Amino acid sequence: MRSALPRHVRPLLIAVVAVLSGTDGLPSTALAKDSVGSRHWVATWAASPQRAPVPLAIDGQTLRQVVNVSLGGKTVRVRLSNAYGTGSLVIGAAHVALSAGNGAILEGTDRVLTFGGSAAIAIPAGAFAVSDPVTLGVADLGDVAVSLYLPGTVALSTQHETALHTTYVSASGDFTSAAVIAGSTRESYYVLSGLEVLAAKRARAVVALGDSVTDGFHSTLDANHNYPSQLAARLQSDPSTAQVSVLNQGVGGNRLLHDFVGTGGAARFDRDVLAQSGAAYVLVLQGNADLLLPNLTGNLAEVVTVADLIQGHRQIIERAHAAGLKAYGSTLFPVDGYPFPGFWTPALEAKRQAFNQWMRTSNAYDAVIDFDQVLRDPAQPSRLHPAYDSGDHVHPNDAGYRAMAAAIDLTLFTRD
Repeated sequence: MRSALPRHVRPLLIAVVAVLSGTDGLPSTALAKDSVGSRHWVATWAASPQRAPVPLAIDGQTLRQVVNVSLGGKTVRVRLSNAYGTGSLVIGAAHVALSAGNGAILEGTDRVLTFGGSAAIAIPAGAFAVSDPVTLGVADLGDVAVSLYLPGTVALSTQHETALHTTYVSASGDFTSAAVIAGSTRESYYVLSGLEVLAAKRARAVVALGDSVTDGFHSTLDANHNYPSQLAARLQSDPSTAQVSVLNQGVGGNRLLHDFVGTGGAARFDRDVLAQSGAAYVLVLQGNADLLLPNLTGNLAEVVTVADLIQGHRQIIERAHAAGLKAYGSTLFPVDGYPFPGFWTPALEAKRQAFNQWMRTSNAYDAVIDFDQVLRDPAQPSRLHPAYDSGDHVHPNDAGYRAMAAAIDLTLFTRD
């Protein structure tokens, strides 16, 4: 049937509807499909899934989790992980919105997430799920709230322990669309493992793979002061790198060659690095835990030599290059003074120095960031500089993490 509207009025009406809806007159999913030809998905935030030492008990409650993105966009989707679940994990409802802080969302920004058009999904054990795209204007370096309703009684066994952001847990009920969630709080992420934006073809991601120092342990809560976040801020401030996102895939206590706290770096490399949308670079800071933890824990069967560690790094380089990624490595930072007997010894220091010598001279990586030189005390090179020491003599403070980010040459991320 022909429209009763005069032909010259129709374009004006369409334009008005587009302005009022904020979606160019198209549903969010249609907008995303229409834009994919000239754009692609790029991960803008990530957290490595870990097996929870004590699963979080949920009884029909809602989790609101806040993430700080690096690269913004107008169309987003999220990744949810059931990596360490023993059965299907049911998500009854999921929403995404701009965060207003303190468990609140910004009015007018709440969006319902669907999965293949359904508001609910059962994620199989060991698997992850990707939501359908929605239109949401996210600023560069902006905070986004993802709210998940988990019906019934469930023990969440997939988490990221050191979130460094506050997670809000509601009373019983679906509060995914609530303006504020004011229940109990945690400092870990649960189930949520990634957020992606539809970005220009030139946009790409750098993945920071490492242990607790990459994770940002001892940096200020809810302040985005870990070194990957501060690197993201630097990249956004430079027009030549403003299309580069940073993904923090650090795990506290993580080793490259063996599992300990979290799956080992070599074992999680495909999941946490190669499977990230738009990944073009990987920055690897791993090895101290490999050298130091077996003596501390008394697990002498997992003592590694410098040659073992070098071989592990060469494997990471080969796998990155095979997937088309640039691989950047780092020297190991000083750890003398950590208050646990056997953690540091002169023999272990000699191993660290030997590994750092290889890192600096082998040309195995495409480039090297010398975090050891940045963080060490010139008067006592086996120790952190006092100005950068959080107090435990292993983890930097906010200033130390800032110095790490400042030491990275941004032109590394303009290379094809």
